[in-house]
Amino acid sequence: MVDPEVKAKLASYRQSIDNIDAALVHMLAERFRCTKEVGVLKAQYDLPPADPAREEFQIERLRRLAKEAHLDPDFAEKFLNFVIKEVIRHHEAIAAEHVGTKIA
Repeated sequence: MVDPEVKAKLASYRQSIDNIDAALVHMLAERFRCTKEVGVLKAQYDLPPADPAREEFQIERLRRLAKEAHLDPDFAEKFLNFVIKEVIRHHEAIAAEHVGTKIA
């Protein structure tokens, strides 16, 4: 039998984790809403879906932030690379939808 105090502490930690997970989902949704608008702008002006220089800058920036936050920078980089890959995939799809509607 688990001590009620331990169960309560575990439940409290889990509630915090659940709250953080919910916040992460909402933050990712907002991030992808913004990157969708970037994708539309890129498609309208015939800009490439990927921006390797920006991606490299962001990865280094996130690695630095991760170190400051005592988070494994390799994990942070893998996470950002996953997000970047998904954003590029979305930008490619948006560009394909906008063929023939370019502004520039």
